[in-house]
Amino acid sequence: MTQLTVIIEQTENNYAAYIEGIDGIVATGHSVDEIKTNMIEAIDLYVETCKEMDLEIPTELLGDYSLTFKMDTKSMLAFYYGIFTKAGLSRLTGINQKQLWHYASGASSPRPAQKVKIENALHKLGEELLSVRL
Repeated sequence: MTQLTVIIEQTENNYAAYIEGIDGIVATGHSVDEIKTNMIEAIDLYVETCKEMDLEIPTELLGDYSLTFKMDTKSMLAFYYGIFTKAGLSRLTGINQKQLWHYASGASSPRPAQKVKIENALHKLGEELLSVRL
């Protein structure tokens, strides 16, 4: 199974996404779920159009594939603004609030190690939440 990476970036009014390494497939949306749905529709439309116009379909789209969604730190922090406070993110990640504000504003980008800290903290939180039953 081919793993395709969908890059999600913040725009002025919503979020835009494209598939890394495959030109011509884009989607927009106001949420990650909307991006996921719209990206699947965009891929299907792209493949259908290629067939109709007798164009070559990228080999990555010929067999089974799965989508992985990737955001830059600034877009992720903006997307979850109001859900995660900087104080809460600071407690989860161990990164001070001032530095998180710099990442959120785009004034600076996190080093690779900082990106890993943020990603690992969010994944750990997700795993913990998935194990909770009410």
